[in-house]
Amino acid sequence: MKTTYLKPVLDLEATGTKIKTIMKQKGVTPRRLQLIMDFPYVQTIYNWFAGKNMPTLDNLVVLAQVLGVTMDDIVVTKMIDFEIDDVEGVEAIIA
Repeated sequence: MKTTYLKPVLDLEATGTKIKTIMKQKGVTPRRLQLIMDFPYVQTIYNWFAGKNMPTLDNLVVLAQVLGVTMDDIVVTKMIDFEIDDVEGVEAIIA
């Protein structure tokens, strides 16, 4: 027997686009944010924009504060289906 569930996952590309949009609206440049966040390279922020990675939780807290928004305003999730298959009394997750 299989049961299907929905689970939220981070949407890296949409989150990166949202970070870029909010920064533009607030007049915060990538270079300025790099200095505020004390990053050695501005590329970290461009990687967020591109959806290559996301800010760590501690950086997300600072980012939200700098931009004057909540972390929920920054992070975008999407829902995916996954099934749990009961195999002889043992649940196996199939994504």
